[in-house]
Amino acid sequence: MSNILAGLFDRNGDYKRLENELENSGFENSDYIVYLTEDHHHSQFMASVQIKDNDQSQKARDIFYQNSVLKTYLFENMSITEASYSNVKKYIDARSKAEIHNSPDVKKKSQHTGMDSEVKF
Repeated sequence: MSNILAGLFDRNGDYKRLENELENSGFENSDYIVYLTEDHHHSQFMASVQIKDNDQSQKARDIFYQNSVLKTYLFENMSITEASYSNVKKYIDARSKAEIHNSPDVKKKSQHTGMDSEVKF
């Protein structure tokens, strides 16, 4: 069974360029989906590519990175027919919730000795 490589792209990304590069590298029109919102000129977009082997996976990743991908996700044992927007988004949301994010730096205060002889009453 094939896998799906999904990517979240920057709002300034050009989805037409992404489509052209995927097709020029050997992917068929039926091998990928670009998910757009109605206001696709000013919002982020997502794309999914069906990959069958490591060579296709590397090609798709390279194309994604050339087109300013923000984050990629690999879904194993999923075909392009199962890669509806709601299905892919559901899996991405679940992975994001399970991710351990970096916590901010914690500053520790040193312990004070309290009042000493320098304090005058």
